[in-house]
Amino acid sequence: MTGISDHETKMVSGVVRQTTSPHAWRNELADLRDAEKDLTRAQDRLAARRRRMPWTKVDGEYAFTGPEGTGTLADLFDDRRQLIVYHHMLKPADPSPCAGCCMVADQIPHLSHLHARNTTLVFVSKAPISEIAAFRKRMGWSMPWYETRDSFNADFDVSSGFGLNVFYRDGADIYRTYYTTGRGVETLGTVWTLLDLTPLGRQEDWEDAPEGTPQTRPYQWWRRHDAYD
Repeated sequence: MTGISDHETKMVSGVVRQTTSPHAWRNELADLRDAEKDLTRAQDRLAARRRRMPWTKVDGEYAFTGPEGTGTLADLFDDRRQLIVYHHMLKPADPSPCAGCCMVADQIPHLSHLHARNTTLVFVSKAPISEIAAFRKRMGWSMPWYETRDSFNADFDVSSGFGLNVFYRDGADIYRTYYTTGRGVETLGTVWTLLDLTPLGRQEDWEDAPEGTPQTRPYQWWRRHDAYD
């Protein structure tokens, strides 16, 4: 690791920065890479624990309305074993759809990659399917998106707000295997991951950042992609 004497403190674009020689910079990068590898291994251990979570069987029937009509939770699997459900906050006659949910939607990958691993991903919302279809078209999205009318959201911990549930189907039996909300859904988004690689980061006021880094409150800067200046 380089010593503090190898560094020079200077102001760059109003932010206090440390600069150093290319050789010292590579040494610092090597130290950082070791920490990143430790985090990767910790995330691998967490993923292994998630895979070993006990399951709970889903009882009861739920109805979902899509472009082709009404179906059941089993239908959402689309003949695959695993189902990821993102609960988007779009509500009936929504004048301002949730910018955070829309950022998540913007970052959904081509679903063929999930399908290759026997996994289906869908969105659900309380808005009527006609409004869902119109909004999806406006935003240029293609993921399957269904209207929920019964207790599905509340029964799976998303009575309000947003969240993500994971299910597994074994014949006629369906099991709930995972649930998360809040920052737990950040793993769906590359925007945050990419910003975390930059010197300014996400530029949100909860972050530990160099003095002078421009920051706003969390969520304040988020927009639907057709609403940025």
